[in-house]
Amino acid sequence: MMPETFTTPIKGLLIIKPAVFSDPRGYFIESYNQTDFSTIGISDQFVQDNRSLSGRGILRGLHFQKPPYAQAKLIQVVSGSVLDIVVDIRKESETYGKHFSIEISGQNFIQLYVPMGFAHGFLTLEDNTVFSYKCANYYNKASEDGLMWNDPFLAIDWGIRDPLLSDKDRNFTGFDKFISPF
Repeated sequence: MMPETFTTPIKGLLIIKPAVFSDPRGYFIESYNQTDFSTIGISDQFVQDNRSLSGRGILRGLHFQKPPYAQAKLIQVVSGSVLDIVVDIRKESETYGKHFSIEISGQNFIQLYVPMGFAHGFLTLEDNTVFSYKCANYYNKASEDGLMWNDPFLAIDWGIRDPLLSDKDRNFTGFDKFISPF
């Protein structure tokens, strides 16, 4: 069954709600079908799947990979919940520097399609949150970059003052000094 698709205020960024079939045994969900996704306008060839497990209050991001290793992503949460944030870093976009946030959980089954040209991050809202995403390009360490999670220009309301961050995420560039490669 074809997933429902919803647009967002940022062009190209899509919310996807796959069909969920539930009965007393549990549920079944087809989380990805290349033919169906192509029909709704997502023609990326996903080449890598990533998954992370995090406790409550962990913030990962805001990450992206520079061309030619830029990645489109198809994001979902298997269990637990996150506040998912994307920032448009496409220089020619009407929404350059704007962000979009959505709560994604193992209960609401929402997926988020993030095209190339976005910085991405998430804050875990529960312990034992399993975050999963498909990538349309392979990871390349030399191409990874990011934006400061609490940049005043971006004014993202994460709902937390002192999340647990990696050293890498703590030291990303502020948007005022950022030169987008997109």
